[in-house]
Amino acid sequence: MIDKKLVESVVNEWLVGKDYFLVDVTVSPDACIVVTIDHAEGVWIEDCAELSRFIEAHLDRDAEDFELEVGSAGLGQPFRVRKQYEIHVGKLVETQTRDGHKYQGTLLEVAEDGFTLEVETKVKPEGAKRAHKELVGMHFTFDEVAYTKFLIKVK
Repeated sequence: MIDKKLVESVVNEWLVGKDYFLVDVTVSPDACIVVTIDHAEGVWIEDCAELSRFIEAHLDRDAEDFELEVGSAGLGQPFRVRKQYEIHVGKLVETQTRDGHKYQGTLLEVAEDGFTLEVETKVKPEGAKRAHKELVGMHFTFDEVAYTKFLIKVK
């Protein structure tokens, strides 16, 4: 079986000096390797092909045959690593907590333990007849979130 840590090491070697970052590496029992990378400005197919060739050059097909797929994290896919949160600060995201509540808002900041969204919520001041909408910051820990993903709104 191909060692996942070996593949991660090879990918990290290729990443040195580049603005890309590793999102995920999976190695299935039938030797299918899937490498997912990301970049603040998107992933170029040419760079995926270059990384694929680099990995191929560092793994021994004579020792074990494998299938290799290198791609980007993709728009609309849940964030898997903290760096994805960081590159989306200031952008609209959707978060679902583990208890099933969904929130849409602007990603304001990312901290070591979580992140803050600016969400629009209804607030009814004491003594007021009606509630009004107000932007509030909500902090979420990474542990309490089922997923967060970039939200694409089409007008």
